[in-house]
Amino acid sequence: MESLQHTATPVSIDATQAIGNLVNAMERVIRGKRHQIELVVTTLLAGGHILMEDNPGTGKTVLARTLAQCISGSRNGEHVIFKRIQFTPDLLPMDLIGTHIFDDRSKEFVFKKGPLFCNILLADEINRASPKVQSALLEAMAENQITSGDTTLQLEKLFFTIATQNPIEMEGTYPLPAAQLDRFSMKIFFGYVDESTELSIYKEYLDIAHNLITGEQVLSMSDVLNLQQQAGAVHVHDELVRGVSNIVRATRIHPDISLGASTRSGIAFLKCLRAYALVKGRSFVLEDDIKDIAVAVLDHRLLYRNKDGRANALGSILSKEMERLAKLRLFR
Repeated sequence: MESLQHTATPVSIDATQAIGNLVNAMERVIRGKRHQIELVVTTLLAGGHILMEDNPGTGKTVLARTLAQCISGSRNGEHVIFKRIQFTPDLLPMDLIGTHIFDDRSKEFVFKKGPLFCNILLADEINRASPKVQSALLEAMAENQITSGDTTLQLEKLFFTIATQNPIEMEGTYPLPAAQLDRFSMKIFFGYVDESTELSIYKEYLDIAHNLITGEQVLSMSDVLNLQQQAGAVHVHDELVRGVSNIVRATRIHPDISLGASTRSGIAFLKCLRAYALVKGRSFVLEDDIKDIAVAVLDHRLLYRNKDGRANALGSILSKEMERLAKLRLFR
């Protein structure tokens, strides 16, 4: 079987350096979370959206703000707009989308755009708003447009949603519907840092806060769009495409899974694999990349029959497919 090294082209130095600069800039504020940072950047370059879940105070919002700061601002005549929406139980869909208001001068109703008309959106504590408000994001995230009445307006070419949520067991939260979850390319759990990292944060929290305030823009809009194009050109071996298909289809017949992954899930998986390889400095996907991101891409899209199923089902599917790929020796 043809080895991938004979078909792939080297990653451009510009892409490797640009991604490295972005990750390093974020690490000056977010300590001990390089893997999570890489997954957020992966989702951005895949043209998707990401959901981060964990207890309050673990750094979810700070990570989102840091990324936005690194790519928002004015450079080369381009202005990247960052908006933050604090989701609350009394929020209304029009607070996100916008509404028609009467203009005394023109004597007509004109549409006043809401905060969804931006490039980087932080939807903070998204599961504290009602399902009706959550659904207002569906069209924006899936089709990059917003419809209000008879008017349909296109969003910016670069539109990236970073949503955070607290565990649904906490008081005052609403579980996200399956249709909403399926719009997120990845869902990651932030988690607490290790003891040594936490101690360093306590010692250097003033410097970290200063870095957050004074951080400079690292990438322009053109840079991000160019990296997204390069991610789309990353090579995926046919057997790895088959591997993604096998995993997705296996979730639909596993006895511990009541709702398996959709075809949209498989497409998102492949997009994220390409972007993840680029983040790792490669122009080709490895089988280990599948293992690295599969849970982040698929787990939130599945409905399990019980807690044991959540713990074991996807892991067993992945193990079986990784064994098949290992026997093929694609990258030896």
